[in-house]
Amino acid sequence: MTALLDMDRLLDDLEAGLRRKLEERGVTAPALIGIRTGGVWLADVMSKRLGLKEPWGELDISFYRDDFSRIGLNPKVKPSSLPFSTEDRDIILIDDVIMSGRTIRAAMNEIFDYGRPASIILATLVDLGARELPVQPDVTGRVLALQSHQRVKLRGPDPLHIELQETGK
Repeated sequence: MTALLDMDRLLDDLEAGLRRKLEERGVTAPALIGIRTGGVWLADVMSKRLGLKEPWGELDISFYRDDFSRIGLNPKVKPSSLPFSTEDRDIILIDDVIMSGRTIRAAMNEIFDYGRPASIILATLVDLGARELPVQPDVTGRVLALQSHQRVKLRGPDPLHIELQETGK
């Protein structure tokens, strides 16, 4: 699994995929939004790699989660920060890992509360493929199939690295 999780390779693949998708769609000035925490770290890296001049935004989707009433509020909740209007913008939404699709659904709900974007390109570093909702990334660094007792976690921000965790179940 180590070779699959080489961070430089994952970032190169994510960047190349984003460049292809932006070119296919004719997007020249995307607004980049990272989902806290790992997506924010990736937004910082991808903004530099893509040469974006505009500051990127941060979403904290805690209040938009569909399990908020069951799990309660994360004590580290910070306000979201979008230093641009989302109205009629082409957005790159980036997160570290996609599994069920629920985090992405919550993030899109929040983005639409700021304004209606022209489009959203979803980019994730790792896709675990265990969907509960019909949400698919447009670009991913790597697709992984893990066993039920395994999880991946992006650590960082400096240096960024992926950990494979065993849950013991």
